[in-house]
Amino acid sequence: MNSDKAISQLKEIEKFTDPEMQLAAEWPKKWKILISTILSSQTRDETTIKYSNILYEKYSTLEKLSKASLRDVKMIIRPINFHKTKAKNIVETAKILVKNRNRIPINRDELLELPGVGRKVANVYLVEAHKAAAIGVDTHVAFLSQILGWTKQKNPHKIEKDLESLFPKRYWNSINYVLVRFGRKFSTRKRQIEKLKEEKII
Repeated sequence: MNSDKAISQLKEIEKFTDPEMQLAAEWPKKWKILISTILSSQTRDETTIKYSNILYEKYSTLEKLSKASLRDVKMIIRPINFHKTKAKNIVETAKILVKNRNRIPINRDELLELPGVGRKVANVYLVEAHKAAAIGVDTHVAFLSQILGWTKQKNPHKIEKDLESLFPKRYWNSINYVLVRFGRKFSTRKRQIEKLKEEKII
């Protein structure tokens, strides 16, 4: 696979994606973007945004969230996938950030030390909050990257490195956005492959 072909494929796929609400567009406060990015894993953005807003109505500052009742947080974010684990993670993260004078790390390695933050969450946060060049690899990105011939790897970190080598940096921020929305629009893997073949993208 060469870079020009991969870029062409990405642009073709983008034509079949519908714009959706984005986390960064909702909140100017970076701590809210981080908390909502943790909540967004395996959950649609519109669901994340809806219940994040309810959460932030009750806990309007990072300090208030750090002192929140875990039971209350679980009830508020209940419609979000894995809400029990995520509730614990966001309250713990809030406590750590408050202890650190509300300073949110701006590099991936430090972000990865926070509860609920893996490489995908860290990368998506850096893109959303700081417009940094990064590629968040979730199940949609992993599957479609393999089908498109962009990688043969299965490990998300190795897939991320393959994509970084294949695409110029200016495209990194688009990859997660485009592939995730394509994957959600054509919701089964069979349908995704059919559409890619139908459009002669693969």
